[in-house]
Amino acid sequence: MKEKICVVGLGYIGLPTSAMFASHGHEVIGVDVNEEVVKALNKGEIIIEEPYLDILVQAAVTSGNLKAYTEPKEADAFILAVPTPITKDKKADMTYVKKAAEAIVPYLKKGNLVILESTSPTGTTQDLIVPILEKSGLKIGEELYVGHSPERVLPGQILMELVHNNRIIGGINKESAEKIKELYSTFVKSEMYTTTATTAEMCKMMENTFRDVNIALANELAKLCENIGINAWEVIELCNKHPRVNIHQPGPGVGGHCLAVDPWFIVEKLPELANIIKLSRDTNDSMPEHVCKRTEKIFKDIEGTKKVTILGITYKPNIDDMRESPILELVDLLEEKNYDISIVDPYVKEYKHLEKDMKKAAKDSDLLILAVNHNDFKGINFDELGKEMRNKKMFDTRNYFDQETLSKSGFEYYLLGEKGNQYIVDQKDALKEIAVTK
Repeated sequence: MKEKICVVGLGYIGLPTSAMFASHGHEVIGVDVNEEVVKALNKGEIIIEEPYLDILVQAAVTSGNLKAYTEPKEADAFILAVPTPITKDKKADMTYVKKAAEAIVPYLKKGNLVILESTSPTGTTQDLIVPILEKSGLKIGEELYVGHSPERVLPGQILMELVHNNRIIGGINKESAEKIKELYSTFVKSEMYTTTATTAEMCKMMENTFRDVNIALANELAKLCENIGINAWEVIELCNKHPRVNIHQPGPGVGGHCLAVDPWFIVEKLPELANIIKLSRDTNDSMPEHVCKRTEKIFKDIEGTKKVTILGITYKPNIDDMRESPILELVDLLEEKNYDISIVDPYVKEYKHLEKDMKKAAKDSDLLILAVNHNDFKGINFDELGKEMRNKKMFDTRNYFDQETLSKSGFEYYLLGEKGNQYIVDQKDALKEIAVTK
């Protein structure tokens, strides 16, 4: 059955979701406050990078099934897919969700569905969305069906995972959940599980928290191994040969719109209980500063102005998404130390210190920091690149490059999670760094 669907928010989730529904025969109204997004979409163009999304969007727009506006229109179903960022004091900023819910109220009619897709703290659907929707005069759960259905997609694989990942459908009552499930069955080919809206909200946050906690364990291991004088990556490789152990990989921090944000929503609700979750967030948030401190130690014998060339600035490899990227904080920290900085990232079009040419970026540099393991960096010719540098040093935060290859090219190699011959830590500083103050 062809439905008219209004999707509010045309970002990394809202746009693929809109295109997916449109490509399966529904009439989709995409809504965004950004006029540039709306103009581009109505031309069949997109302003974000995601494999094959441009093709799907162009087909959906050409068919007439997908149109964009700056305000909502009447529809059979409304999907709210707006951002839920965190404030400076680590609280959920629900401004966009609240405004999106308020914006659709004048267009609601009997029999409509309202689905919150935005990742939100527990109770958002019941305590924030429902009171706003009640202003329509419709009886919630009987005349207006409401729920929460969080996405579970990985940037770079969004279209495939929208279809093939199983999905949780949370309703404010059973009838709401079943009607939402029926709508998503349009394109979801995997299992869908119905539950309450609040349970669905907690599931989404805890799925990302699980990963964040495990990464924090790996990051703490990296710090421990640096100070003990062994290689964390070897420890992880050997531990993971145990049939019931799967330690994650350390790195310069955790970013993205989920892992670096969602755990704070849980901490905000019950700070006295979410001790492990908060400790893990603090540990992962400490990694940019840790990388900065290691950089200072690498530079201990270099006099005068120092230049750092950073390879990669997105929050994960092979995408253009910089949301909550820990490398942004690293750049700020290095600026505070008055280092000259250049950045190379093949996926980013604009950012301070950004250079498109690798050799130009490395010119007179004293250190390369591999911050994001983009595939594009695998083909670097270090013999040629080293000729441009003043001091040939590499700090690999991802265990991405081969140390022997770099050594043959005359580079000193430093690895996150390994002490290294040139890396000497004062024991008191080390203990301070490992400890995380609650």
